[in-house]
Amino acid sequence: MSLLVRNGRVVDPANSLDAVQDVLIAGDRIERLGPNLTAPGATVLDATGKIVCPGFIDLHVHLREPGQEYKETVATGTRAAAAGGFTAVCCMANTHPVNDNRAVTDYIRAKAETQGVVRVYPIGAVTRNLGGEALAELAELAEAGCVAFSDDGKCVMNAALYRHAMEYTLPFGTPLISHAEDHALAQGGAMNEGVVSTELGLPGIPAAAEDVMVARDILLAELTGAHVHIAHVSTAGAVRLVRDAKARGVRVTAEVTPHHLLLTEEAVRSFDANTKMNPPLRSKRDAEAVLEALIDGTIDCIATDHAPHASSEKEGEFDHAAFGIVGLETAVGLLMDRLVKPGIVPLPTLVARLSRDPARLLGLPGGSLAPGAPADLTLLDPAARWTIEPARFQSRSRNTPFGGWTVTGKPWKTIVGGRVAWE
Repeated sequence: MSLLVRNGRVVDPANSLDAVQDVLIAGDRIERLGPNLTAPGATVLDATGKIVCPGFIDLHVHLREPGQEYKETVATGTRAAAAGGFTAVCCMANTHPVNDNRAVTDYIRAKAETQGVVRVYPIGAVTRNLGGEALAELAELAEAGCVAFSDDGKCVMNAALYRHAMEYTLPFGTPLISHAEDHALAQGGAMNEGVVSTELGLPGIPAAAEDVMVARDILLAELTGAHVHIAHVSTAGAVRLVRDAKARGVRVTAEVTPHHLLLTEEAVRSFDANTKMNPPLRSKRDAEAVLEALIDGTIDCIATDHAPHASSEKEGEFDHAAFGIVGLETAVGLLMDRLVKPGIVPLPTLVARLSRDPARLLGLPGGSLAPGAPADLTLLDPAARWTIEPARFQSRSRNTPFGGWTVTGKPWKTIVGGRVAWE
C-alpha cells in the first residue's frame, strides 16, 4: 500500500530539511521525498498548509498496565498518544507487578502488539520490585526488549547499587533513567519549597533534593562511563550540573516536561490537585532555566511524564492527593501555542526535541524521514484553534491543569508504519 503526502511543509531536523515537499510512503517505509512526486495508484493525502514531521516519540509515559487498569491501559494510553501526535511511547516500570522480569516485559509487548495503536517500548526496573535493595534481572530485561532501566517514581538511594547497575548495563549500552530526588530531603513535601509554599502553609520539596541526586548520578556516570539520563529536570541547579557535565564529556542526557516549561509554583495557589506533580512546579527562575537549556540543547528532549490517576486520587486535601498529570494529548498543542507561536522556540528545534533527539538517545527506529526509515509521521495543523477539554480525552484519566486552555496548533494526523493511526 502506498501513501503520498502532498504539499506539506516537511520539517526533518535529522536531515536538515525544512521545505514544502511531498513524502511517498511504500508499505511501512519512507520511499522518497521531493517536490511534485508522482505515484500511480497511491492514496493521496493533501497536506497543504500542514507541517509534516518525523513521528514524535515520548520517552516517559506511565501506561499503568498491568495492575492499574482503572487509571490507564495499553489500549487507552496508546490511543491518547496517537491523538496527541506521538507515534511511539516508552512506558515506565512502576506497574503491578513491577516490570522487573521478562514475563512482565513480554506481557506489555504482547498487549501493545494486539491492542496498541502506536509503538510501545518497555522500560525495565533497575531494582527488584523498585525496592532499591537488589538489582533486577537487567540482562534478561534487555534481551526481552527493554530500551532503558528506571525505578521512576522512586530514586535509587543506594549509590553503590546504582554504580553496580551502571557497570552492569555497559555491555548492552542501555541507559539508566534517573528519578533524581533525595528521599530524606523531599519526604512529606507536596510542592516546591519557597515563598509560595510558606504562604500557602504546604510542606515543601527543596530544589536541592533534585540537585544533590543529579550531582551524584553525574559523578557515578563519570566514574563508570555509563549513560545516565536525567528524567523531568525541573531546577536551575540541575541544568547547571548537566551543562557542566556535558562540557566535561560525561555521558549524561536530560529531558523536560511541558508543565515544567509552562507553569510555575504560582499555579498551586489555586489548591487544584492537578498542579501537584513530582518533581513539583518550581520557581519562575527554574522555568526560565529549563527553557533556555531546551533551546541550547543542554536538555535533549521533551517528555510528558504522562501519569494518569483516577479522579478519586486527586480529590481531598492537596497534601494527600496523588502526584502527577496526564500529558500525551495536551503536550504538542501547548508547546506550539506557548513556545513556537510567540517565537520563543523555533519550530525545527521543537520537532527535533520530540523526534530526532529521543530516537538517538535510546537508539530507537524513527526520528527521521530519510528514505528507508520507518513510515512514522506526525502531521500538524499550525492554524487549528481548539480548547483543551479533559472530558474528550482518549486517556482513561482526566487529571490535567490545562483544562479550558485555548491553544493554536494541534496534531492533524498520526501515521504509524504507513497507516493512519489517528486523524
